[in-house]
Amino acid sequence: MFGRGVGFIMAGGDKRITDNYDVSKIRNFCIIAHIDHGKSTLADRMLEITGTIDKRQMREQFLDMMDLERERGITIKAQPVRMEWKSHVLNLIDTPGHVDFSYEVSRALKACEGAVLLVDATQGVQAQTVANLFLALEEDLEIIPVINKIDLPNARPDEVEDEIKQLIGDVEVLRVSAKTGEGVERLLDEIIAKIPAPAKFKDDKLRILIFDSKFDSYRGVVSYIRVFSGEVKEGDVIKICSTGSEYEVQEVGVFTPNFKKTASLRRGEVGYIMANIKNVSEVRVGDTITLAVDPVNEPLEGFRILPPVVFAGIYPIYSDDYEKLREALAKLKLNDASLVYEPETSVALGFGFRCGFLGLLHMDIVKERLEREFDLELIVTVPSVKYRVVVAGREIEVKNPAEFPENVKIDAVYEPYIRAQIFVPSEFVGAVMELCQQKRGNMITMDYITPERVQLIYELPLAEILVDFYDKLKAKTRGYASFEYEPVGYKESDLVKVNILVNGDEVDALSFIVHRDTAYYRARAMVTKLKEVIPRQLFEVAIQAAIGKKVIARATVKALRKDVLAKCYGGDVTRKKKLLEKQKEGKKRMKEIGKVSIPQEAFLSVLKIED
Repeated sequence: MFGRGVGFIMAGGDKRITDNYDVSKIRNFCIIAHIDHGKSTLADRMLEITGTIDKRQMREQFLDMMDLERERGITIKAQPVRMEWKSHVLNLIDTPGHVDFSYEVSRALKACEGAVLLVDATQGVQAQTVANLFLALEEDLEIIPVINKIDLPNARPDEVEDEIKQLIGDVEVLRVSAKTGEGVERLLDEIIAKIPAPAKFKDDKLRILIFDSKFDSYRGVVSYIRVFSGEVKEGDVIKICSTGSEYEVQEVGVFTPNFKKTASLRRGEVGYIMANIKNVSEVRVGDTITLAVDPVNEPLEGFRILPPVVFAGIYPIYSDDYEKLREALAKLKLNDASLVYEPETSVALGFGFRCGFLGLLHMDIVKERLEREFDLELIVTVPSVKYRVVVAGREIEVKNPAEFPENVKIDAVYEPYIRAQIFVPSEFVGAVMELCQQKRGNMITMDYITPERVQLIYELPLAEILVDFYDKLKAKTRGYASFEYEPVGYKESDLVKVNILVNGDEVDALSFIVHRDTAYYRARAMVTKLKEVIPRQLFEVAIQAAIGKKVIARATVKALRKDVLAKCYGGDVTRKKKLLEKQKEGKKRMKEIGKVSIPQEAFLSVLKIED
């Protein structure tokens, strides 16, 4: 399966990358772009033009290996590839583009010396483009600006070039069509000419950056790495700096884009290490690998462990699937160290798990993978954030509305805030400002990038953007707005917990934490929605929303009326009265002992509440 030695045959069958190691001819770069600006398509053309992938094996979005990535048109897991062009080695480190994975993006950028800034000729500069550009500038990367999709009839390359120059100054902007291949050869030449070769460290001790990892069920964790100094080869004993764990290297190699074994990896090279590591949480993105016998004094800077920011309960629809869900989460965590979960019990939903995610997209992807890859039917509760509640001078963390303290004096409640960057056409500015104000936003700045495009900076509570903010933003701007955010810490807010009671019984899975000013409106909308989805019974069902003991909203599901007089054809009226009294007694008794079955859509209805 793996060839011996460093030389190996390329996918085309007639080309060969050989072990002519020359660090001055190595170029490590990435492509940064907003979603759907053509990053994966440009990578496809580069693979094709450099002969890395044979045309017979070529398919669209070649580096997006997961079906989910290909369907959604996004990159979830970074996929590197080594190409050869005009006697130079080009290592493309493909990066995820979404804000939920911005830390992974920053580590992938650290593994590079340059970045191709890709902008759609029809859409122009978007929020994610700017956010990732700033990450690249922080790493002091050489930026090559490129306008893509110039072949489209509605392309406006001149206007987009002006937008790019306002961002990064008066530089040459290349124009390409990733779909047809126009201009891509020149871009490859520019990468060689403008992006510098890997720099030399003051010593030759082994320094390796982990920028991604994946779990292989046969070989353990595969670490995706960039070597900054030194050399690593099979048989070396390596040490992971953050944990101090030591492992013997089983195999090293490069990406073609499939794994290809090599004799060693040296300064400037990008590749992988297999060392029989059984737990992916041992190999964290941004961590440093060094040699156990001669370790470095200080690891590479920038490593941090990301805490989850969004929490939701995941429950199997069928209680028999609980163990299957436990095994599925354990297997998924092997490939996704960012996923956090712990067992949780709900009176309404039974046994399940409280899961922590990096963001809403991360949550959505985990749910989709659980359902697709493990054939599970799931209920996901309303996503929430981590609050900090001060009670009697002691601070507690609340990840779940059920943990929110009640019937005690609360000194203060703090909630996480984000700094949102929104790019929008000027005609929709009013609608976007109104939306942000509804979501308790505080405007920081408003800048006109061009007469037609505006950049808005807002501070918003993270909880307010979790459910429907992005959908409403797109709806109000006809899809033209783009949105990017970063956490900015916690701020004090006047928050309360709203309990939902059905027939007098509290349904913990439907409770939510909300600002006091909007509690009544949210509660009224919630009970109205539940009235639509809870089926009618033979008795009246009261749906109430309460803060503590005080009911602030109520709706009633009317009883189904059985016509007990249908069998009476005339006769004495006392017989009819007797039947109606008997029915009344039966309904009273049923109301006391009857249970209301809450359908699955009730738990999702809170996600669809209109303002």
